[in-house]
Amino acid sequence: MQLPAEAVAATALIEVVRLTAPPARPGRPFTGTPVGHWAAAEAESALDLIESLPGSTRHRCGFHPGWAVRAYEATLTLALFEAQFCFGCHEARLHGTYVPPALATQFFAPDAPESRALLARFRRFRGGTGMIGP
Repeated sequence: MQLPAEAVAATALIEVVRLTAPPARPGRPFTGTPVGHWAAAEAESALDLIESLPGSTRHRCGFHPGWAVRAYEATLTLALFEAQFCFGCHEARLHGTYVPPALATQFFAPDAPESRALLARFRRFRGGTGMIGP
């Protein structure tokens, strides 16, 4: 999977979000509750893992992402980008000012070892209510 290189290089903190509600308007990101953080080496490792996700093709599930990551630079003001993952339709949607249109929608293989490892990392932060997705 490809992430915006400039944003990845500037990332100091990743916020893990358990997505709990569909977007208020079509085309907007799903919303949810931050359930944890990865900083320093752990954030770098998570970004490396996300970038290693092997590609896939579109599957139809309606895009119901369960998890997202928000990347922040050291000032922690605005998110550099957000990536939302649907393990049902193999789709990841990226949002943010650093995300070029070509990277906005991508597909990953959810059964690949890298994808299962990412999902396991997400699940360490079990939390929130009204959860969508795995």
